[in-house]
Amino acid sequence: MSTTTRTRAATDQEPEITEELIAAHGLSAQEYAEILRLLNRAPTFTELGIFSAMWNEHCSYKSSKKWLRTLPTEGPQVICGPGENAGVVDIGDGQAVVFKMESHNHPSYIEPYQGAATGVGGILRDVFTMGARPIAAMNSLSFGSPDHPRTSRLVHGVVEGIGGYGNCFGVPTVGGELRFHAAYNGNCLVNAFAAGLADADAIFYSAASGVGMPVVYLGAKTGRDGVGGATMASAEFDDTIEEKRPTVQVGDPFTEKRLMEACLELMATGAVISIQDMGAAGLTCSAVEMGDKGGLGIRLDLEHVPVREEGMSAYEMMLSESQERMLMVLRPEKEAEARAVFEKWDLDFAIVGETIAEDRFLIMQNGRVKADLPLRALSGSAPEYDRPWISPPPPAPLGPVDRVDPIEGLKALISSPNYASRQWVYQQYDSQVMADTVRPPGLGAGIVRVHGTRKALAFTSDVTPRYVAADPREGGKQAVAEAFRNLSAVGARPLATTDNLNFGNPEKPEIMGQFVKAIEGIGEACRALDMPIVSGNVSLYNETDGQAILPTPTIGAVGLIADLDQAIIGQASPGDVLLLLGGPGTHLGQSALLAEIRGREEGPPPPVDLAAERRHGEFIRAHHALIAACTDISDGGLALAAFEMAEAAGTGIAIDATDTAALFGEDQARYLIACNFDAAEALMVAAGKAGVPLETVGRFVGNDVILGGASAPLPELRHIYRTSLAASIT
Repeated sequence: MSTTTRTRAATDQEPEITEELIAAHGLSAQEYAEILRLLNRAPTFTELGIFSAMWNEHCSYKSSKKWLRTLPTEGPQVICGPGENAGVVDIGDGQAVVFKMESHNHPSYIEPYQGAATGVGGILRDVFTMGARPIAAMNSLSFGSPDHPRTSRLVHGVVEGIGGYGNCFGVPTVGGELRFHAAYNGNCLVNAFAAGLADADAIFYSAASGVGMPVVYLGAKTGRDGVGGATMASAEFDDTIEEKRPTVQVGDPFTEKRLMEACLELMATGAVISIQDMGAAGLTCSAVEMGDKGGLGIRLDLEHVPVREEGMSAYEMMLSESQERMLMVLRPEKEAEARAVFEKWDLDFAIVGETIAEDRFLIMQNGRVKADLPLRALSGSAPEYDRPWISPPPPAPLGPVDRVDPIEGLKALISSPNYASRQWVYQQYDSQVMADTVRPPGLGAGIVRVHGTRKALAFTSDVTPRYVAADPREGGKQAVAEAFRNLSAVGARPLATTDNLNFGNPEKPEIMGQFVKAIEGIGEACRALDMPIVSGNVSLYNETDGQAILPTPTIGAVGLIADLDQAIIGQASPGDVLLLLGGPGTHLGQSALLAEIRGREEGPPPPVDLAAERRHGEFIRAHHALIAACTDISDGGLALAAFEMAEAAGTGIAIDATDTAALFGEDQARYLIACNFDAAEALMVAAGKAGVPLETVGRFVGNDVILGGASAPLPELRHIYRTSLAASIT
């Protein structure tokens, strides 16, 4: 029987479509009415599930598409921008870096180990689906207050999940972020980043092509884990959160490792027409995206799908988010060769359908039609909303600030879990696997050598949520600017960015206003700093009982070091001079110091001068040969940045400044440079010619940290710095 003459058969034992069932699937009355219009009939239960999966916020970006289109996504370095599994950027010599960041927030709050582990697995698949071998991973983690009853369990579970999956898979974790704030008490954030290397002329895309081509299921078997996960990720939490535990997937990193090797081997055979990771919404989303991008329909025969549980319904099979699975359109003449590859790696290989000419998504099970839908309506015609929004009010001016004893201020910062050493976290991640890691976590941007070359890639992840909460536009600019600085500080030329936009309920105009203004700031900074957005993710509805997280638009950025001789990866030495590039600190609004020592999150964030950011970053990179060590100044100002340089080098430091704002102000576009006296003189001359403000602010000497006349032994401060995080979450 041809695909064009099949008629829809009655379904067996499927629940009645009621208002309650529609609402449980996250569909509004208006959206259901549009489904009725498109189909000219009521949907089956399976069809309702498919619409729910494809039209939810997580998959359709229905509240954010309008604004995402305003972001800069092109540049001479960009091979592939947003819309594919990951972005692709040229790094010369016929090579490309493939990277993306994505959230697994809701699953990680419900089941922290598996939620975080499968977040890592999903982002790795996004990379190797494009034909790239993963070479680096990062994560950006936001948790509630350390004293909240859930925080310790969440932190331990998430960190163990990330380490457990990434370490077993065999990819180095080279950087990331960790923060604590009461706004995340009811909704932690777990943003996972991965990057890989590929030949620039051998990138694999997801658009299906050719009618009658076999659609092939690859990888692990399908189970009932994760059914409805994408819909769950597009809703707020409430007191029924524990009931959502079955929607969290279970991962197997060893299967994923085999899947990667099998896929890369298969790609080398020329058998692959298109390939797509089965991530959110599983078989449904992967099949629809492949068909929609290729302008084709898809027919699936579910009795051929490998399953690990008996009696699975069409609904369960289509919406399962079981991990380590791929969907591929195969060149039919290569079937035997392709099957042999997957049999060698002990993975399932099953032809489960074919591409068709009609605009149809036809789901069959044992000869019965379970769904027959217009495919483009599921993807390209998904709802798009122009949500009402209001501009956030400008922050009130910062009130008077009493002088803070410099050493007491520094101790307050380094004893806080927000600014203490992340050693407890990094020690659980393998940062050296693959033997190309040049700079491990904890020292700024991570650096990984491009294997077999003198080139290297630098990676960083940045955002300061309290800035975004106070002024979303300025906070969005600052997130990009800080990523630019972190890359420049290690001698890398910033190439491009990926974003993970974490916000609350977009149906609230004040939340949507945060989103809109943050996007404006991000776009402005990406244009000014030539760092286009090439991939990303939007995570909305991060709320519990109506309480939203801080707006957290995480920026992941990648930079290129053309030759490792240009990398700034040294440490300060006793006798070195400490130089400040960018002028003295004056701005304490929204500063880490006031938040930690006074409990004050007040005032406007520091303004971002994008022209100065670009000028200062270019100066650092141009004079890398004179610089022994470098770091940008951000949270905690000059005092915290100088302490971290001294602590890493194991030497004391004396800072001349005495004023609280000069020591702890978080003014932007600034760097600290350590170098010997002769290099300092040469840098001063060069800065004068370039019109860049550069001054001496201290020196590395002795075994004490001296700030404005106050002092403390470095060993005492180092103990506080290195033990406070673990102590706060036990």
